[in-house]
Amino acid sequence: MRVRNRKGAAEYLAANPQYVILNPEDSKGKWRQVFGNNHPIHIEVGSGKGRFITGMAAQNPDINYIGIDVQLSVLSYALDKVLESGLPNIKLLRVDGSSLTNYFEAGEIDLLYLNFSDPWPKTRHEKRRLTYRSFLETFEQILPPGGEIHFKTDNRGLFEYSLASMSQYGMVLNQVWLDLHASDYEGNVMTEYEEKFSKKGQVIYRLEAQFDKPKKV
Repeated sequence: MRVRNRKGAAEYLAANPQYVILNPEDSKGKWRQVFGNNHPIHIEVGSGKGRFITGMAAQNPDINYIGIDVQLSVLSYALDKVLESGLPNIKLLRVDGSSLTNYFEAGEIDLLYLNFSDPWPKTRHEKRRLTYRSFLETFEQILPPGGEIHFKTDNRGLFEYSLASMSQYGMVLNQVWLDLHASDYEGNVMTEYEEKFSKKGQVIYRLEAQFDKPKKV
């Protein structure tokens, strides 16, 4: 998600350490201590303006959520929603999705969400797609054996690519929705993009994929 630079975003994030973890590498292996409980931890890589993460946290108070985005201004808008919600089970990190093993121990995260990721449609940019093999390797390390990725997009090309990439990696596709909003799926929490695209009549694709092989040592 690209947004205009927000003046004072860095200071705003720094002023709210109860939600924004400024030195997440110090919390590696200690995230349940950070939250103060032993609840499962779910992360959203590319949290955008925070609608999904706050909606999920409200819907599931016994799960801890971490929203991750590399863009300073975008994360500041997510903080707006988190502060408005007042929910205790959310943290925000400004880090890159390719470096998550710097901030989470093996198996420390229970489930990972990818919502409306940049499709990077040009072939030369394939390695930037969040469902490219190198990203899947990173995600596998921080998830438990048999851990899951839940993925949503409006981009058919990225969806088809992701189906192939995950299958070739050895993941099991537990569920696939070719038109999420026309299905009987319950409990869907929309992102900002999802609402925008669906109002235009665009199909929303979704999948749940599970790692199904021994984790690398």
